[in-house]
Amino acid sequence: MDSLSIRFNFGGAFVRTGLSFDELREAHAGACAEAATWLRETPSGTEGHGWMALPETDTSEIKRTAEWLKDYDFIIHVGIGGSALGSLMLNQSLLDEFRNCSEARPKFYLADNPDPTKTREIWEQSKGGRTALVGVSKSGATAETMSQFLWFRNEMIKQTGRAEDDILVITDPQKGIFRSFSRDPGCRALDLPASVGGRYSVLSAAALAGACALGIDIDELLSGAGKMKRYLLENTSMETNPAWLASSLHVCHEKQGRSMAVMMPYSSKMAFFAEWFAQLWGESLGKSGKGTTPVRAVGAIDQHSQVQLYTEGPDDKLFTIINLKKHGDQVSVPPVDCDALKPLSYLDGSDIGEMLGLEAMSTAAAIVKTGHPLIWVELERLDPTSLGALIFYYEYMTAMTGRMMGIDPFDQPGVEQGKKYTYGLMGRSGFEKDAEEAEEWFQRIAGISLKI
Repeated sequence: MDSLSIRFNFGGAFVRTGLSFDELREAHAGACAEAATWLRETPSGTEGHGWMALPETDTSEIKRTAEWLKDYDFIIHVGIGGSALGSLMLNQSLLDEFRNCSEARPKFYLADNPDPTKTREIWEQSKGGRTALVGVSKSGATAETMSQFLWFRNEMIKQTGRAEDDILVITDPQKGIFRSFSRDPGCRALDLPASVGGRYSVLSAAALAGACALGIDIDELLSGAGKMKRYLLENTSMETNPAWLASSLHVCHEKQGRSMAVMMPYSSKMAFFAEWFAQLWGESLGKSGKGTTPVRAVGAIDQHSQVQLYTEGPDDKLFTIINLKKHGDQVSVPPVDCDALKPLSYLDGSDIGEMLGLEAMSTAAAIVKTGHPLIWVELERLDPTSLGALIFYYEYMTAMTGRMMGIDPFDQPGVEQGKKYTYGLMGRSGFEKDAEEAEEWFQRIAGISLKI
């Protein structure tokens, strides 16, 4: 892994397993090998498996579209779940946090949650210039996405008289409402491969088009993912493959009653990485009474809100801490220059980034000391190559864990039921029975009510 400068440390995860490394390998190596073979040999065109081929994506059409987007003052990206979190994660990790406050163009706004206040505020920020509307949905039917897409499109029509010339849809190559709409003159379209699920789509056009338009090196991102893919496919033992070992540990701890997987990067730039992981993990594994609940945390912020629970609370969590050795710009604490602040002199000359790393180490040590299992992941730096590698690693490890648990890591039947209820309640034809059923279940919720 030297070329990617990512180190995985698993010693802390053996706390309370009751197993040595050799015993864990004996118990799970066969299941790892079967899952690895399944991932390697299933054609990428098979439903759910398309993400495996994304590191080899031809980016030429994405780049041409990104050049078109660069001419705009504003990009409004409309999507939710996997059609949004990937973009948020890439932008936060690799761009200036306050880019939209600078003179840089285009400015980027993401309309995900259909909150009318947020929707209108995005338009108020962008209506004064040339605006591109990017809709991301495989079906073009997702209610949260399409309601906002239609509203923004209407506002654009009121402003300029026509919207299609300023619209890009990223959708299924063959079918769906968005694909039909994309055939209107002027509207642009990029393919979201049919065999790629939303939560596995970050390395597709769904996130790459906007990222490229904002200046992210998408070739380096895919290069890092490709390097990780080759490493994981070529190394077929628990001694050399971090995904084999991590998946085995997650399965082991789930069986022992640790029902939560805490993801805690020590970097503000990785807060949305934890959010992205939460969807990937929860939606892929939470089925048939199995899986573990993802918990998002960010260090050092959550040392002051959650670590008390983590160290002295119930033994129901497997922790992952991600640490960056280099945070970019150096910020050093100046010498104390007044008597009242003299007790803080121990901070003189300290680099804040190094301090954050020491806090990550301290939290990890405190968690393991109290007997709770922990995986430590360390990146030399956060750049497109290392981020691409980390994205592919977690996608692969998640899929492997699901296979080892005996579930399909690529479907989401629980999500689909909620979508059907929403369609019915919103009056979509063909979902009348779903509306009735949703009303019946909701009446049970309202059966005991207190109004104050």
